[in-house]
Amino acid sequence: MFSYIVRKMLYAVPVIWGVVTIVFILMTIVPGDPARLMMGQRGDPETLARIRADLGLDLPIHKQYTRFLKDLVRGDLGVSYRNNEKVVDALMTRFGATLKLAFWAMVLAALLGILAGVVSAVKQYSIFDYSAMFIAISGISAPVFWVGLLLLLIFAYTLHLVPGVGYVPGDWRYFILPVITLGVRPAALIARLTRSCMLEVLTQDYIRTARAKGLRERIVIMRHALKNALIPVVTIIGTQVAELLSGAVLTETIFAWPGVGRLAVEALIARDFPMIRGTVIFMAVIFLVANLIVDISYGFIDPRIRYD
Repeated sequence: MFSYIVRKMLYAVPVIWGVVTIVFILMTIVPGDPARLMMGQRGDPETLARIRADLGLDLPIHKQYTRFLKDLVRGDLGVSYRNNEKVVDALMTRFGATLKLAFWAMVLAALLGILAGVVSAVKQYSIFDYSAMFIAISGISAPVFWVGLLLLLIFAYTLHLVPGVGYVPGDWRYFILPVITLGVRPAALIARLTRSCMLEVLTQDYIRTARAKGLRERIVIMRHALKNALIPVVTIIGTQVAELLSGAVLTETIFAWPGVGRLAVEALIARDFPMIRGTVIFMAVIFLVANLIVDISYGFIDPRIRYD
């Protein structure tokens, strides 16, 4: 198992290097002068040249790239052009709010999705099955921004049941609408995938054998069928967790949530290149870590993978 984990970690290294290189190239060819953005349009040429030298923008591209890699190895993602704040500090400050939002959204999505998928598979072609799958398809099809705005209109501005936008640490009322908005699509994906996997597993010979032995249906479903149907479900949960953690841009923007997604939007609007570069690299690392955890979890869910 240890060699399996090490091998997966080594596979992630060239992927990270590729992402970093692509991000650097894109930020280099994007129109606009960062030094001019920092000092405004009325700065004198001497000040402009000094700022470009301080930022290393007067160096050849290959030297800028080497300098960027060295800083990255030290954990330095640069300083924001907009507010002179270290990018790493800004990401760590905003990541806490995104982590809380993503955690509860994923808990909601996993519980509802797996439960709905299992019941739909067990009661195939029932009213519950048709209703759950109709809701799941609607959840997948509905845009996130539309769901968020609809929830705001109904529950915040019409019924006044929960606060509209903002974030107050410790006040659970501010979590309700963003969590539901962010969890709708993952819950729908998990429900449909769980149902499909369960239907396939329930037709296997070992399920018929377990039933023939006289095991109770609940034990057959939970202990034998569900565990073997979980590998594709774990995959989709892992990718969805990565997507949520990397910053739900639309949800955080709609609800004025101070997370990584909103930070990325603010950086794009201000053309804050170091912050844009830092958030993209941060999101890529989150995806890689989540996928690594998913790959490792396969070995625990299915011993055949670990033995191979």
